[in-house]
Amino acid sequence: MYSQRPLPYAPTPYSYTPNPARSATINLDEEVKLASSSVERDLYESLAEIYSIIVTLDGLEKAYIKDVVTEAEYTETCTRLLKQYKSSLGDEAVSREFVNLETFKRTWGLECPRATERLRIGLPATVEQASHGGASSSMGATATGPAGGASGSLILAATENFITFLDALKLNMVSKDALHPLLSEVIQSVNKVTDTDFEDRGKIIQWLIALNQMRATEELSEDQARELAFDIEQAYQGFKATLN
Repeated sequence: MYSQRPLPYAPTPYSYTPNPARSATINLDEEVKLASSSVERDLYESLAEIYSIIVTLDGLEKAYIKDVVTEAEYTETCTRLLKQYKSSLGDEAVSREFVNLETFKRTWGLECPRATERLRIGLPATVEQASHGGASSSMGATATGPAGGASGSLILAATENFITFLDALKLNMVSKDALHPLLSEVIQSVNKVTDTDFEDRGKIIQWLIALNQMRATEELSEDQARELAFDIEQAYQGFKATLN
């Protein structure tokens, strides 16, 4: 019988000779550095923070649905997480590496459907939907007024926020950076006055979502700005009708 000879290209258990020089360069006790510079390290840390925010926000949404947290706790925490998310993406290098939410989730194996929806809307659920009993909970015992007991100061604040927003549009402030914070102030101040789903309140939410999905420096067209002004003016009239 002929003995089987190993093929010339097939490695055998004895064909590998360690390279002493190569082995000497590997130190198992040495810390592996994920970043080669401080800039790269900061980038990875920011992306890790965004990952953490998304996971935490998803857990918060589940807790809110199950009544594990109060509306006040939910609103405060959700608002803070949304601000941290936007702040993290304000860095150009981070935003470029992030690409968009769906790409980031796919890259890092995330699902988090509730957090995804909340980030798309850009508002806590308690702000998106009129919070029942929310108006009365934010007022003192002596605060009285026409809209479900709302105080005059809360009504005045909401009115001023409407006017400030409409004035901003008249001054041609049409970027997301300029309009989104102002419109957020409008809906939050309105919710402190009334939990009534008044006429055209939904238009405020729709525009907030639309603005939230724009890039930070992106601007509304002339037609969009005109339509926005009309819708918010109508919502303002609907809000005033609840005060009678």
